[in-house]
Amino acid sequence: MTFVGHATFLIQTAAGNILTDPIYSTHAGPWNRLGPRRVRPAAIAFDALPPISIVLLSHNHYDHCDLTTLGRLAARFDPLVITPLGNGRLVRTAGIRRIEELDWWQSTRSSDVPVTLTPAHHFSARGPFDRNRALWGGFMLTADHMSIYFAGDTAYAPFFHDIRQRLAPIDLALLPIGAYEPRWFMQSVHMNPAEAVQAHLDLGATESIAMHFGTFQLTAEGIDEPARALEEARRANDVPASAFRIVGFGESTWVPAGDESRPFLLANSV
Repeated sequence: MTFVGHATFLIQTAAGNILTDPIYSTHAGPWNRLGPRRVRPAAIAFDALPPISIVLLSHNHYDHCDLTTLGRLAARFDPLVITPLGNGRLVRTAGIRRIEELDWWQSTRSSDVPVTLTPAHHFSARGPFDRNRALWGGFMLTADHMSIYFAGDTAYAPFFHDIRQRLAPIDLALLPIGAYEPRWFMQSVHMNPAEAVQAHLDLGATESIAMHFGTFQLTAEGIDEPARALEEARRANDVPASAFRIVGFGESTWVPAGDESRPFLLANSV
């Protein structure tokens, strides 16, 4: 697994390669011209990607559902896109041919990798007149005997306990830590680092990795503030750094072959 940036991970498995919420555009907004501009390029060049079999698309916001990137993926790899209900029509406009839409707690029927859509506390919209007309969510997938939870975009809410009850054990959780200030406005849609640590505990995840930070300046906190705040939140909750890590952009985690006692090694993590 390699952190490409924002909420984009490359997950390489024996059954095929997966991308989460891929965005390679310079702006998170309409026509690749409006909206926040990238402050850090994608850590894997698009042309360096291995063949992509599956795209997990959590919701339709511009920083998670980038039609330009989806079009490039469609032309090069023809991947299966797994996404919550109501997003298929938009995704097809990018040239994607194979789409499976899921409701919360539904599992895919067309993927070689078992995937279940999980709840999230967020919203959807591409413009002023389509708010909440498509669903949003996270994903639980099982790859090479490992269970991986990708949270997508979400506020903190009790559903993390529900995910643990239904889908545990969770070997690795990918949890957002950025775009959270001011709290009076953002608390209903994005976790801050302290809430992400609580989500990690609620999930009972063996390990968690931070995402959704350091790529786009989406909200009022400094671009590097989420990483500092995560360290404080870990200390306050006695969560060791080895249990909830920040992995460098372009750096990877992997499962050592034949070593079940050490589920993850992280290369050059920060």
